[in-house]
Amino acid sequence: MDVLDNPVWWALTGPQRDLGSAGPLAARFDPEVSPFGAFSSEPTGSHWEELAELAGPGGTSALVRVEDDAVRPPPGWALLRELHGVQMIGQGLRLRRVRSPGPTGPDDNRPANIPVRLTVADVGDMLELVGLAQPGPFLERTVELGAYLGIRRQGRLVAMAGERFHPPGYSEISAVATHPDHRRQGLAELLVGAAATAIAERGDTPFLHASAGNTNAIRLYESMGFAVRRTLSFAVVQAPDRS
Repeated sequence: MDVLDNPVWWALTGPQRDLGSAGPLAARFDPEVSPFGAFSSEPTGSHWEELAELAGPGGTSALVRVEDDAVRPPPGWALLRELHGVQMIGQGLRLRRVRSPGPTGPDDNRPANIPVRLTVADVGDMLELVGLAQPGPFLERTVELGAYLGIRRQGRLVAMAGERFHPPGYSEISAVATHPDHRRQGLAELLVGAAATAIAERGDTPFLHASAGNTNAIRLYESMGFAVRRTLSFAVVQAPDRS
């Protein structure tokens, strides 16, 4: 199996092993970091049992599956949600370095389109922006997954993007979010481009995921040089409640 066919597994058993738990058959990020889990291979009953141990009674896990491998939880599990998406890889990107002045601060005179590095101190603002823009799961400790960049205007965080899964040799760009009042100004392209450049400069290949129905985002990423690698499904499953 290609690393990108199972990115969560390879991240949790490789570069991001300290941010979750993994057994021989299943793995899961710490619940404050990310809702995602994964299997080592096509799941059997034993795989599901190990994931249930990691999730806990009634616990949930988000799974990334290649499109032709439908999620079919065994009896006792519940399939709460399923979303179809695409995986895009940036092997032909037109990279450009974007100067970042470092950590954010209360400097209202900072140039409006210069990215700032976001840290744990910015999590409250990041969660507020995610609540408005709904880019996907972002939790209290998601910022620990990788570098995050943002745009502030008059001190307010209005756009951000960062890195999530790190399977060996790759890094996923995620949490691409723009405040509704600041869209159509090129901020997403600016931040995705900055993140992709940083990933490529350290020798990894950037990739990302998008909802299959988010055609505007897919067109933007294609215009930047990302190409659809394959279709995927994202499923949220709930373990049996054995309490």
